[in-house]
Amino acid sequence: MKIDFKYKNFKYLTDNTNEISEGTLFLKTAQNKNYFNKLTIEYEFISPSEFINILDLKDIKIVGVTGTNGKTTVTASIYSFLLDLDEKPALQGTRGFFVLDERKEEKVMTTPSILHTLVNIHEAKLAKCKYFIMEVSSHAIEQNRIEGLNFSLKVHTNVTRDHLDYHGSIEEYRRVKSLFFADDSPKLLNKDDIKHITYNPINAQSYGVDEPATFKVQAFSLLDGITAGIKHLQSEATFYSPMIGLFNLFNLMASIGSVVMLTGRKIEDVCEVVDNFAGVAGRMEIVNQNPLIVVDFAHTDDGMYQVLNSIKDKDISVVFGAGGDRDKNKRPKMGAVAGRFAKRIYVTSDNPRSEVPEMILEDILVGLRGKDSVVATPNRKLAIEMAISELEENGILLILGKGDEEYQEIKGIKYPFDDRSIVREILDI
Repeated sequence: MKIDFKYKNFKYLTDNTNEISEGTLFLKTAQNKNYFNKLTIEYEFISPSEFINILDLKDIKIVGVTGTNGKTTVTASIYSFLLDLDEKPALQGTRGFFVLDERKEEKVMTTPSILHTLVNIHEAKLAKCKYFIMEVSSHAIEQNRIEGLNFSLKVHTNVTRDHLDYHGSIEEYRRVKSLFFADDSPKLLNKDDIKHITYNPINAQSYGVDEPATFKVQAFSLLDGITAGIKHLQSEATFYSPMIGLFNLFNLMASIGSVVMLTGRKIEDVCEVVDNFAGVAGRMEIVNQNPLIVVDFAHTDDGMYQVLNSIKDKDISVVFGAGGDRDKNKRPKMGAVAGRFAKRIYVTSDNPRSEVPEMILEDILVGLRGKDSVVATPNRKLAIEMAISELEENGILLILGKGDEEYQEIKGIKYPFDDRSIVREILDI
């Protein structure tokens, strides 16, 4: 990435050694230092911390949210609540980059390069934003794509099985996630999931549904949305959300607690704006009400468990698959979770990438041996059509794995494919 940057005798700044030229200053980072050190000509450089000082970003509060599931929903709801409270936030994550109520950039990496992030923070500062909310992936923690950032709050959603194709083991994955919470920064931790990480207890607060916590759910209902009573220290409040599922109760607790910690607002004031947030596209998104059809991004066994367990009192049909060239061990586990909760199961392709779709289906079906009402087809559109045609009255159809993705990746090619559009086409709505 190369940007205009008027500083001393320089005109540009880059973090790519291939873009160094006369008048270009280099941003030396943890990701590119090995390439830079191999250059045969010496060039002037600065570190991310020095760049932050030059841009004078100390007055904007940076909030980082990490976890296996919930990052997108938690960051988006924090952003929504702060907007409604006129607290002037910006948001960076998988859904893009937003400043105040304007989208500045389309979908990007969960956590882009540190230069990309700092450019966005600077743009937020120029717009007089007070907060910069960002998703922090395990890859970004491992690769130190957040170096130099001084977080005003670090939020933990949960840590379950994911990205083992990269990290190698669940133990290593947890170790990497735990690194984010090792310093003295203010933290908000999921008390019901806290056993899965290690953390520095200094400046740590918590939220919980079952476990005692700083922000504690007193009582809740998941009927027709989410209604919950919450207690923070000596204060109590109630909120309602049109979102569905127990896991979204956790997400909302993380967001409410974050906003209280960041702004010092009364918890009653924060709870008043919760019902304005209807959720994130592709995350438990209701595509049709009658019959009830929901699209979600859940693509791991734990993600599926959280979704299906939260509506286990309903007559569930589920369409799902597993991504190719990713952790194969989760596939039979995903099948087993579907078999535990769903009445009808349609196993199909997700993004097969370079793998043979039928082989991925076979891996999933191992976890469904002996289970009735299972259909397997690599044709995802056909699977959705069958599931809708066989959906009974009062049933719910969950289409899992791709969320708001608008493509299906097969043999290196991304073909247009959106679960939500397919549903609307089938139902002619």
